[in-house]
Amino acid sequence: MDRVKFQGGICVFIDELREQLGDDKVLSEDFERYVYGADWSPRTKEEIFPPDVVIVPKNTEDVAKTVKIAYEHAIPVTAGGGLTGMAGGAVPIHKGIYIDSTSMNQIIDVDVPNQTIRAQAGATLQEINDALEEHGLWLPNLPESKWICTIGSEIACDNDSTFGMRYGKILNALLSVQIVTGSGEILELGHRKCHFTSSGYKLKDLLVGSEGTLGVITEATLKVEPIPRERRVEMIIFSSMGTAVKFLDRLLKAGLTIEGAHINCKRRLKFYTHAYRKKYGKDPEIPDWAGALLAIIFAGDKEVVDFERNYALGIAEEMKGELVKEREIVKGWWISKHTLEFPPFKQKWPDSQREKKFGAVDPGIPMGRLEEFYDVFVKTAEKYNLQILGMNAYLEHPNSIGFSLSCALFVDYHDQDEVNRYLKYFEDMAKAAVDFEGTMSTYMSDTNLKVPYFEYEHGESAKYMKKVKDIFDPKGIMNPGKKFEYKGDVK
Repeated sequence: MDRVKFQGGICVFIDELREQLGDDKVLSEDFERYVYGADWSPRTKEEIFPPDVVIVPKNTEDVAKTVKIAYEHAIPVTAGGGLTGMAGGAVPIHKGIYIDSTSMNQIIDVDVPNQTIRAQAGATLQEINDALEEHGLWLPNLPESKWICTIGSEIACDNDSTFGMRYGKILNALLSVQIVTGSGEILELGHRKCHFTSSGYKLKDLLVGSEGTLGVITEATLKVEPIPRERRVEMIIFSSMGTAVKFLDRLLKAGLTIEGAHINCKRRLKFYTHAYRKKYGKDPEIPDWAGALLAIIFAGDKEVVDFERNYALGIAEEMKGELVKEREIVKGWWISKHTLEFPPFKQKWPDSQREKKFGAVDPGIPMGRLEEFYDVFVKTAEKYNLQILGMNAYLEHPNSIGFSLSCALFVDYHDQDEVNRYLKYFEDMAKAAVDFEGTMSTYMSDTNLKVPYFEYEHGESAKYMKKVKDIFDPKGIMNPGKKFEYKGDVK
């Protein structure tokens, strides 16, 4: 069977989509499709892959109709949200149908007594929190892209959050999820509004980090939290990243509850203080001996926040840490990570990206090997002659030290040779993380970039993962080329 059939000059499957969904939900003009051919990852114009057609559904039934047509004709289906990914996870590299979930952004239910929210997959994290705020609740899973990152994408990529050290990642909040499988079947996976279950297999967990390879997420029910009354953000300078890790370990042993913590190398801080440079025309003054800057967030009742902050700073002093006293530096980091209250056109996204684009690897490594891995990061970037932006260690496991690393560079996306060198760096760093007894990915998921060495991390278990995919996606049409190789054959 040919993937695409034409009849009288009109693509048959696109014609069927129009009949089932209506013309207003089917976009096929070149200018409509082109914008869906890339995300934020470094790529030249030759690496932009517009889909054959874009669907803008309003509900789960629209998605199911779309996938049933795709299943009949063995057409690739890629679902996406705000396209803020940095590794091509939602780029339709095999064209076909692109489902733009942002057209499904309704808040379905806010259950205040049970502290849950039900939303369509295209609702942004900011839209979800806007709906919760009047009830004194919030969803803490907030990356910097919260104004455009959708909840479906958050689940599909297993994204990071500014507040992961207390609340964890999205799996800690996900209660139930609705999907359309690769054959067009609608399933609800999870345990409704209960926080946990020991019944059955936890199939909903498979959706976290699945990149749309098992099905299209259309709705989700999430556990939300009371908004803290008070919050205090501080930054502490340490001589090394390893010392910052020991400091956090000491706070946990003391019984403190930290809302968020990020360890920045000295280079990385400059990226987050872009607003400071814009205001004062210079970089903030950081001592030469500084090897790490720890941003730490305390939250709760004022008395608790004050106590925890003072107790933590006392421990920091014992460990030769130095409080950053210039509040503009702290404010600049906080604006960059959370409030995003930048003057127009004077923010790091995209103001710092005009000539070169942010490119990062997202490995996870054991807590005791951060310094060692940082050296690998610097040497690997230098090996490929790439400009280092810096390392950020996000702490994303509740009340413990669990790293999600951003090992970032500036990449000239106009230069194919530099993009190719970046991809070699990407591979070396991913494999190095596995060699460190860690993982290749902590917030971008696998994308097509890791397909050639997916088994390097997963070994024989990759075969069982493929069997799981085959159950949910019998013809292999769901976001093909991600996690597993796609040859375009019809099963």
